[in-house]
Amino acid sequence: MPVLAIDAGTTGVTALVVGEQGDVLARGYREFAQLFPRPGWVEHEPDDIWTATVAACREALAATDLEPTCIGLTDQRETAVVWDRRTLHSPRPAIVWQDRRTTGICDRLRADEERVSQLTGLRLDPYFTGTKFAWLAEHEPRVWSGVRDGSLALGTVDSYVIARLTGGAAHVTDPSNASRTLLYDLEKGAGPTSCATCSTSPGPPCRTSCRARASSAPPTPTPSSG
Repeated sequence: MPVLAIDAGTTGVTALVVGEQGDVLARGYREFAQLFPRPGWVEHEPDDIWTATVAACREALAATDLEPTCIGLTDQRETAVVWDRRTLHSPRPAIVWQDRRTTGICDRLRADEERVSQLTGLRLDPYFTGTKFAWLAEHEPRVWSGVRDGSLALGTVDSYVIARLTGGAAHVTDPSNASRTLLYDLEKGAGPTSCATCSTSPGPPCRTSCRARASSAPPTPTPSSG
């Protein structure tokens, strides 16, 4: 019962075919470009992540005669991705977890930090995904209009890769990824109905980004409204 394990990391994608005893049967790897458009900004092209994922998986699968029966996925977590629900292509680069452009948003929300921490277990920092979504809402109205009308989806790298793997049929995440967004209520085990990180943006990003279903039970693919 081999597993195809995919690690969509920050600089590249590793794919492993892992045997029943935990032994690595085959391996593939592809790097993708790092983009630094301004000081403190870090971006990736989501299509590059997907292309690297396909190439790494093909390399690993070609190196063994055993066919995996399931797929496991880990990723760079806090990176914010936008993609078209129909074409699955991205209208803009992903904002990487290392990016610091949302420092000002975090500073404006310091008065709400205690409440955010109570809900999410996290402090306000540009590292996390929620303020990246708020930044998009403030600075890229054309993109945010697509989010508001439902033609564009928001997510983290795991949800983007799964959307690509399923041809757009699934828009999902799990607690381990959702808990790194600043949008996941740890007590309820779901996206909060309101959150301070969304208060700076026109309209409630939580409706589109927080309802990626993630329960405290073992994760199962559950469609989100994205």
